[in-house]
Amino acid sequence: MDAGAESVMVAVAPGQVILSDRRTQRTWSVEVEPFQIGAFPVTQAEYAMVLGERPSAVRGDRLPVEGVSWWDAVRFCNALSRREGLVPAYQLDSDGEGIEWDRSADGYRLPTEAEWEYACRAGTTGPRYGPLDEVAWYRANSGGRVHKVGGRQPNAWGLYDMLGNVWDWCWDVYDAEVYGTYRVLRGGGWFDEHWSCRASVRRRSHPAYRVDDVGFRLARSAPH
Repeated sequence: MDAGAESVMVAVAPGQVILSDRRTQRTWSVEVEPFQIGAFPVTQAEYAMVLGERPSAVRGDRLPVEGVSWWDAVRFCNALSRREGLVPAYQLDSDGEGIEWDRSADGYRLPTEAEWEYACRAGTTGPRYGPLDEVAWYRANSGGRVHKVGGRQPNAWGLYDMLGNVWDWCWDVYDAEVYGTYRVLRGGGWFDEHWSCRASVRRRSHPAYRVDDVGFRLARSAPH
């Protein structure tokens, strides 16, 4: 990408992560393959460069793009892949409602929630990868607004804003039996209390909804 330092992708080595859901009291282990993840959430400048749109409620090139649906994020991933000559990761039906993930594609995509939590933790085992006021914009320190990406301390793997600022859309369906097509959100946002800004917290939203504290970051599968 050519939109500045926010575009950095970080290579993540393979490993294992244990996910948990407080609502169902369930835990499960996931093996994570090597992949790449964005060091920052996608910014408004990047989004405008690729799709020519500025959907965010508060404008600023280095602010994370928000007010984007899960479907918007998917379309951005495919558009950026084509822009860079990569194979798009997602195949959409003609009506834009059905989707398949081509796991052999080298293009951009959304992280799975296992990838997201594994990358967020960066080898740590506690609820956060650092003191919350140092690593995240959340209700107690955000002044009630979104902030430029990279304004807090990164985790040990060089990833910024994994907690706070804006929630990240993930690929996964949250719970199909109970919530249908709702997709997973991770990380917490600028308006959330401290208990929502933890590595393990899972939230959900309808894939067509657009909310002013929800954005996304990019991922790519490692070459085989």
